[in-house]
Amino acid sequence: MLGLRKAIDSSLEKPRWQANLSAIVRGLDLRPPFDKVVLESIPTAARMSTLHLVPKDLRDLYHVHEWRNAAGILKTACPKEWADIQGVLREFRLYRSEIKAPGQNLSKISRRFDRGFHNRGWIEKQFETAIILDDARVESPTHKIDCFKGTVALEFEWNNKDPFYDRDLNNFRLLFELRAIEVGVIVTRATELQGIFNALGKGSSYGNSTTHLEKLLPRLDGGGGGGCPVLVFAITRALYVED
Repeated sequence: MLGLRKAIDSSLEKPRWQANLSAIVRGLDLRPPFDKVVLESIPTAARMSTLHLVPKDLRDLYHVHEWRNAAGILKTACPKEWADIQGVLREFRLYRSEIKAPGQNLSKISRRFDRGFHNRGWIEKQFETAIILDDARVESPTHKIDCFKGTVALEFEWNNKDPFYDRDLNNFRLLFELRAIEVGVIVTRATELQGIFNALGKGSSYGNSTTHLEKLLPRLDGGGGGGCPVLVFAITRALYVED
């Protein structure tokens, strides 16, 4: 088994963040079909979470989850983008008046959140991708990313249909495999907010088949993002303001 691990390690090119992350966790660049075989031989400590790197004040305001040590990668390989993310998340509040506002294509909540990133130099981004075989070129477009900067892609899913999570995770997977991004981030709402929506008479606008944390986690933990590290923040009651 150790021989297999060495052979895999030597045959795969390490992502550039791994040397930095090794000070936090002993990560491996594992890709199918080797993941399951090799992971069984890795001590639990080598697969530890890096969520402790998310500041406590943010963990008090958001439910935080990660896939493939995303917090450690953001902190070590993308420190400027990580600082931006923390800044926007700390500024954000969920106002009663915005929940009660009539429905629009893009809610006030989403627009305000996006503005926080755009003011810090993040952009909406769509990559042009294609498959080329000899002289034949087949376009393979990706979906637009809500906020992009450096090598970090971020999506804000406030109240879309839950299949949007599949789209986001698949987009992260593809862009990671093409080395366009190093980590993906999804900000969504905690399922517990349904109680607030119901109390405000807006419960029917936020149904069970829309984007909330309980719909995302099975997709995330099931490997929907492939090898792409993903960090998730879910807005909780702690951010709610009665304005």
